[in-house]
Amino acid sequence: MRAVTKHGKLRDRTVIVLMLHTGLRVSETSCLKRRDVTLTKRSGQLTVTGKGNKVRDVPLNSTARETLHTYLPTLPENAVFVFPSDRRSASLSTRALDHLIRKYAHLAGLDLSPHDLRHRFGYMMAERVPLHRLAQIMGHDSLDTTARYTRATARDLQAEVEKIAWR
Repeated sequence: MRAVTKHGKLRDRTVIVLMLHTGLRVSETSCLKRRDVTLTKRSGQLTVTGKGNKVRDVPLNSTARETLHTYLPTLPENAVFVFPSDRRSASLSTRALDHLIRKYAHLAGLDLSPHDLRHRFGYMMAERVPLHRLAQIMGHDSLDTTARYTRATARDLQAEVEKIAWR
């Protein structure tokens, strides 16, 4: 976030915030339309068309709402897509989004992909919400798919065993 805030445009920051705070797939982010965004002061949601053309509503937290509230008024009035391409009259492609995320990751000294943002969202949410709710937010048909986000990292496991250490 620091790299995109320092070096990027508001659009780029909004892409990263949205993906990190909603768990959207890169393809879902690419084709997101303005009419799919609902914002109020205390709530908000995205109507997302995911894999298999399944439609779901994804709630927005205050960080995502604030970022969209700042970004959306900067779009041309006739813009159909939330993230329009600068060069074409269409949305940013999945390839362009991949490049954008990798660019800021590189500036931050990280090696990550758009899916890593989705995975981070799933991992953080899996610590806080029941799996069936997370599956609904992420657009998974199977809880087995969602359960991948519950796997502990080596750091998590180390922290757990340290809890029982004595001297």
